[in-house]
Amino acid sequence: MTESLLNHRLISDRYFFPTPCRFADPMMIAVDGATLGCVYREADPDAMTIIHFHGNGETVADYLDDFAPAVLRMGYNLLLVEYRGYGMSTGSPELGRMLDDIGPIIAASGKPPEKLVLFGRSVGSLFAIHGVATIPGIAGLILESGIADVLERLLMRITPAELGVAKEAFEAVVAANLDHRAKLAAFHGKTVVLHTRNDDLVDVSHGERLFLWANEPKQRHIFQRGDHNNILAVNWNEYFRIIGDFMATVN
Repeated sequence: MTESLLNHRLISDRYFFPTPCRFADPMMIAVDGATLGCVYREADPDAMTIIHFHGNGETVADYLDDFAPAVLRMGYNLLLVEYRGYGMSTGSPELGRMLDDIGPIIAASGKPPEKLVLFGRSVGSLFAIHGVATIPGIAGLILESGIADVLERLLMRITPAELGVAKEAFEAVVAANLDHRAKLAAFHGKTVVLHTRNDDLVDVSHGERLFLWANEPKQRHIFQRGDHNNILAVNWNEYFRIIGDFMATVN
């Protein structure tokens, strides 16, 4: 039931917003039943690698012109992850299978866990947190505008009755697979939480809870400017200073 429920078509249709696009030199990663059109950029083969999981309604192409060059200038490698049905990827965005994709994605990076930092923005936090909880030894975790309570977010778009299950059954499935408090408790690398005070889509209380649940060593930065969709653009210099300082500690 678990897999079929998280992969239910109504969750796929109402929670995810895939956009097709094309770009040069994709890194195609094979997962079960689909191929993901990701992007890898390398500054130094021996440097730390950031594996970035973008937000909903975005694609890896949104990060090619500005974000990727900024990371490379800091001296770090970057793997921009694409989801099923987004960008140049095949398949459809089924939540259970997207969680299962994290292992093959990390393996495809070719880097040992201690050379990896997972970065999750908004809905991408689901996959970054899942990655650090299930793959031992990952060095760091960056959460930008992340989601603490996944059940709350799903219930904004769908009811358990529409999925053909009782509320208690749906809550149990989400808790078994997307309990961020438990997953963060299992991660003992370094964490930084970024959020904006004025986030209009994922309230800042989510960032506060993620920080509370993370193990030490951890940092947080609550920006006073910007909202959910322009947190990077409005705080560009400070944003990358924080990322750079954090990355220096996991080197």
